[in-house]
Amino acid sequence: MSFFGFIKRKFSKSSNNPFFQDSKDIRKYFPESPGIASDPPPAYTQDAAPVAQASSALNVPRAPSAASSRANRINRDMVTNDDDPYAFLTSFDTIFLIDDSSSMTGSRWEQVRQVLKNIVPICTKRDKDGIDLYFINHRSNNTGGASEGKADGGYYNISNLDTVTKIFNGTRPSGSTPTGERLRSILKPYLAKLDASGDPESVKPINIIVITDGVPTDDPESVIVQAAKKLDGMDVPLYQAGIQFFQVGSEASASKSLKELDDDLVKQGVRDMVDTCSWKADGAKGAARGELSAPQILKVVLGAVVRKIDRASTPPV
Repeated sequence: MSFFGFIKRKFSKSSNNPFFQDSKDIRKYFPESPGIASDPPPAYTQDAAPVAQASSALNVPRAPSAASSRANRINRDMVTNDDDPYAFLTSFDTIFLIDDSSSMTGSRWEQVRQVLKNIVPICTKRDKDGIDLYFINHRSNNTGGASEGKADGGYYNISNLDTVTKIFNGTRPSGSTPTGERLRSILKPYLAKLDASGDPESVKPINIIVITDGVPTDDPESVIVQAAKKLDGMDVPLYQAGIQFFQVGSEASASKSLKELDDDLVKQGVRDMVDTCSWKADGAKGAARGELSAPQILKVVLGAVVRKIDRASTPPV
């Protein structure tokens, strides 16, 4: 039984229970992935005060008291419902990491523009804090701040597509593809904030969407494995951090590299926090040329985090 199945039973006597809504849109838009849960992650609230240093115990099953705490944070507005299959996004901070290496020039850069046009409005509409935007090579003059859990050199709390487009238009692809290095710089302050909070449940989960044409010039796998081990050590929910690699272009070696990255995490014996998918600009079934279909959008914005919810360990009932 999933954690949210447990919550349904525990609170089934309450007429105000938000889970009385039948949430089937996720499965309707994403039928090929039976592992996706139809219930949401716990809602995030900003009123939880940090306390002492978090424990570094390795992968200890969460206690029922923690589950009760999460249940109390859930509210009606954060529940996936029949009208909005993307309602999960209200519970996550969405971070875009764009590959701006020299291989992204020409048609691939234009494809990134189209992907952002399709996805950004969905995310900004549901993230009250706004989305964060980073590039692999380009750096802004902005300072993220350790207390915020954000890396330097990014663009923060963006609330609309126009701002993203302006930033994107001012960036030109050049250089190599140090995907791992940039992921490390993004994950490090977030993990530090999570660990220092003393109450990881009070820290909003993140979903990192990496838009790239494929093969990195460094080793992102080791960076992700290290992050996964830290998350396991803090015993945070499996959806606390996810990384979605979205490939533009159709280079076979790049597709193979991304698939291996996804598959190898399981072999490392750590949490699976990565998902991969690709898109061709000639249009998908149910979508016009240059447009993403509903299942594709859903996979991009939620594929690395939502499918983890059903796998979370839960207290016995």
